[in-house]
Amino acid sequence: MEKVTLTVNGMSCGHCVKAIEGSVGELQGVKSVHVHLEEGNVDVEFNPSEASLEKIKETIDDQGYDVE
Repeated sequence: MEKVTLTVNGMSCGHCVKAIEGSVGELQGVKSVHVHLEEGNVDVEFNPSEASLEKIKETIDDQGYDVE
């Protein structure tokens, strides 16, 4: 398992948390997703042989947020 913390811009409310945690959490190989709204970041634990970091970032981007 690999753990990363991504900086995500544009998150402002509970809907943002649900959108990101729900969409990323559904990806094959993602074990856990936790949004820290106040800090503007997202912790993701995933199996790199099943889910790529690029796919995780793309999924967050598809929800309308900017990943640094």
